[in-house]
Amino acid sequence: MYRKIIKPAIDFTVAFISLVIISPILLLIIILLSLANNGRPFFFQKRPGKFGRNFNIVKFKTMTDATDKNGNLLPDAERLTYIGKIVRKTSIDEIPQLFNVVKGDMSIIGPRPLLPEYLALYDEEQKKRHDVKPGITGWAQVNGRNAISWTQKFEYDIWYVENQSFILDFKILMKTIKKVLVSEGINTANMATTEPFNGNN
Repeated sequence: MYRKIIKPAIDFTVAFISLVIISPILLLIIILLSLANNGRPFFFQKRPGKFGRNFNIVKFKTMTDATDKNGNLLPDAERLTYIGKIVRKTSIDEIPQLFNVVKGDMSIIGPRPLLPEYLALYDEEQKKRHDVKPGITGWAQVNGRNAISWTQKFEYDIWYVENQSFILDFKILMKTIKKVLVSEGINTANMATTEPFNGNN
């Protein structure tokens, strides 16, 4: 009953009320990021949701689209703007995903939605992470986020899917707030983001 009725109701209510309360702050961030990213404060990307079905995730755009002489995007660390660093460090870049929660594509708590191309690389156990809606934060995020290996992330994701409950979700939410306040586990060493997943071999 919690997974099918109570959790979706909590997700919608919390996301909607949160968006209303923080709307003045969101407006300010939108203005600042628009100035830093040539009028493009948002970043949209296809991500697989429940059962692997794609949806458009929305985040604040923290990096420019700068390219090298061959037209290839520069490394993430070089494209990260000053305001983008602040937004990413404080995890504010994740806030627009509340719109995805209101829409029903995501949950507040769940495995993070990764890239569509990763779907073909998962083994049967790892595919279980798509048995539930993806979340803004999750068990892997409060246990290392980008500072842990892909193997560890997937193990945490599957454990969450198999042990999901209101108490666990509340625990994850409290741990998330704590980690955001201390900016823990945001990036892997010497990188703006984590390394791509290249399969289990």
